[in-house]
Amino acid sequence: MPEPAPPAWWPHRAASSFVSVAGLHWHVQRWGPDDAQAPVVLLLHGTGASSHSWRHLAPLLAERCRVIAPDLPGHAFTRTPDTQALSLPAVAQAVGQLMAALMHRPSLVIGHSAGAAIALRMVLDRHIAPELVASINGAILPLQGPLGRCFLPLARLLAASQFVAPAFAACAGLPSMTRRLLDSTGSRIDTLGERCYGHLVRDAGHAAGALRLMASWDLNALAAELHLLAAPLLLIAGEQDRTVAPAQARQAQRHIASAQHVALRGLGHLAHEESEATAAAVATHVWRAWRAARGSAPAAPGVLAQA
Repeated sequence: MPEPAPPAWWPHRAASSFVSVAGLHWHVQRWGPDDAQAPVVLLLHGTGASSHSWRHLAPLLAERCRVIAPDLPGHAFTRTPDTQALSLPAVAQAVGQLMAALMHRPSLVIGHSAGAAIALRMVLDRHIAPELVASINGAILPLQGPLGRCFLPLARLLAASQFVAPAFAACAGLPSMTRRLLDSTGSRIDTLGERCYGHLVRDAGHAAGALRLMASWDLNALAAELHLLAAPLLLIAGEQDRTVAPAQARQAQRHIASAQHVALRGLGHLAHEESEATAAAVATHVWRAWRAARGSAPAAPGVLAQA
């Protein structure tokens, strides 16, 4: 079977490379100066996405930082054995092993949706010790009510079937269905981003990986330990998010002494993907919080100079 690889039109394809670590063949995108003294930024995408989701934000950070964005296990072009555990602690450990193999110690970690939960788990489990964790519409608290009680059993049932992922890929790959899925996030993204998601959802392997991750996703332990978080936390929440309720960020803030909350008006779950301007707005908030957390910061890159 040929190795999965991004097509020629994939965002920032020139930044792509493959790394074999901990039994996984990782697809990783890297940007930034060839300077060992430059701070490292780790970007962690959410369930069902890939490193393409950072296409607007990564270049802004890369003007002064070394930026790394892996495709998570089971996602996109990171080849993952069926036996690979995809629980939150297991994924956090795998990403930690990747960073250790690359000899990167992130000063800043930005996680979107489930990627924020991975970032927090990595810090709590001491895989990394960043100066700041930034969560963009982070899925870091358990779902409440009947939906919360049904989510894990249903996800496990769907993931156990060998027919669900191919059927989903066949249906979701239709342009109209991809657009409908994206609209359900409360965000409208650019044509290239829509094309990327269309490519991913047509891949039964990617769909199976996303389902397996959701079937293993239990946030109760993470929620119980959030008060132990030592690193400063920035909670960025799009007020039009239809995937993760914006109220989750405010709820999480009440339990984490180091947390700050920023609300983004008019933006949905994919806030950082909606346009270059929305990515710049996210970057500005992150830069301010990072500068405050470290007491000083490297020379502010380009658009962030006003932060």
